[in-house]
Amino acid sequence: MSKWEADLEKAEILLRTDLPLPLFKRGKVRDIYNLGDRLLIVSTDRISAFDVVLPNGIPYKGEALNRLSTFWFEKMKSIVPNHVIDVIDPRTVIVKKAKPIKIEFIVRGYIYGSAWRSYVRKGEICGIRLPSGLKKAEKLPEPILTPTTKAEVGHDIELTEEDVYRMIGRDTLTII
Repeated sequence: MSKWEADLEKAEILLRTDLPLPLFKRGKVRDIYNLGDRLLIVSTDRISAFDVVLPNGIPYKGEALNRLSTFWFEKMKSIVPNHVIDVIDPRTVIVKKAKPIKIEFIVRGYIYGSAWRSYVRKGEICGIRLPSGLKKAEKLPEPILTPTTKAEVGHDIELTEEDVYRMIGRDTLTII
């Protein structure tokens, strides 16, 4: 057994935090605490699949998620300002409290997953008509932006460009 495998075997899995702070929200994989005008976000090792939190976790998953997010927030901050104030440890950040835009924007280059299912049913994804005859996992003629709701519970719902305009306005969508 390698050192890495031995370390992984004895790793503790963090499924839940209970800090002596006001809990703002416990999400599918993150525990969020209220610090007034800021939030403390702890990325746990919980697993969420198909909108369900599974009973087991993956060692270091929270650290990996947080490191990936903070890497890109740092890399992109000169182009897109963000909410990160400080990285406390590998799984924890302090951020500015802000009003979230409850829309998930997915850029798709291939037709797969929920996009494939929508295409098979309607020949379109999020109101975007696609050529007939596409095959599962095929590269799309050009990348498309597919917005969905960011559901607290249950499945996200596809949105058209007009739906997004109604929800957040043209100016905000143009900025995004």
